[in-house]
Amino acid sequence: MEAEVLAALWAADGSATAVVVHERLDGDAAYTTVLTILTRLCDKGLVTRQRRGRSHVYAPVHDQPGLAAAGMHSLLDEGGDRAAVLARFVSDLSAEDERLLEGLLHGDASGQG
Repeated sequence: MEAEVLAALWAADGSATAVVVHERLDGDAAYTTVLTILTRLCDKGLVTRQRRGRSHVYAPVHDQPGLAAAGMHSLLDEGGDRAAVLARFVSDLSAEDERLLEGLLHGDASGQG
């Protein structure tokens, strides 16, 4: 459910109240559940919260690619032998992803080589 709440924030141009997030979830969760999830995301450092009048506005710390990259860095940090983790990761890439990664490593911002 955290992923859905983050997706709702990204879809709301990056910041929204809990009411807006709840509405974007189309009633898939109770309003109090949405508040709990937003609080947990704040506690994890994935979302910021600022007081606006009587409510709070929530904003994700990262965009979707940034969140994925942060997760990859976290897993890499926890994996022990960095070389082994990276070698395993690269060995499981598709040929298309290998070309993309190679392009990025050689300075092509689009990764297209």
